[in-house]
Parts: sequence; C-alpha cells; structure tokens
Amino acid sequence: MLELDLLLTPFVKLHYDCLCDEDKIAFEVLLEQEDQLLFQWLISRQILPDKSFCRIVEIIRMAHFKSNL
Repeated sequence: MLELDLLLTPFVKLHYDCLCDEDKIAFEVLLEQEDQLLFQWLISRQILPDKSFCRIVEIIRMAHFKSNL
C-alpha cells in the first residue's frame, strides 16, 4: 500500500535504529497486521484493538508529525 510506504519508509530510515529492542519487536509485529487496518491505526481513524501497539504507533505518529513541520 503506497500510503503505508510513504508513512513508514521515512520512519524506518530515520528512526528505526534508535528504537529500543522492545519497540523494534513491536514494530515488526505491527507490520504483520493487515495493511488497511494498519493505515487506519496510524492515521487515528480506528482505535487500536491491542494495547501492545499503542506505544509504537504513537512513536511512528510523532516521528511523522515532526518530519512534516
């Protein structure tokens, strides 16, 4: 999904290496989710069903927001 690529590629290039191991694992598990759901979660259109994703989703959102300032 192009929209996900536009959100996640810059995040991976600029921020992934700085994540702690726990957040890296959460990111990898997050990527296993269905593209449409993942996109909806990242743009805050749908509530996260699994609280374990909250931290990594917020990290991705903040990184995206800061890169667009």
